[in-house]
Amino acid sequence: MARKTSKKQPDFETALAELEELVETLEQGDISLEESLKLFERGVTLTRSCQKSLQQAEQKVQILMEKSATGEPEEFDSDEQ
Repeated sequence: MARKTSKKQPDFETALAELEELVETLEQGDISLEESLKLFERGVTLTRSCQKSLQQAEQKVQILMEKSATGEPEEFDSDEQ
């Protein structure tokens, strides 16, 4: 039975920083085609990871916005008089 290796996905900021580095390396153009393809593949993986993180954040914001729209306003108590 084959065992899946679960690699932990980098957080959004780490993935984005690595993606920016990959783009810079690819733009320089002084690497082999094989290496370029490997970097491109890694870039696609990082892009998908970033998109997933952004979608999750958007869902959380949407849930919070819905909760605040249906919630009762709270009174503001000021200690100043």
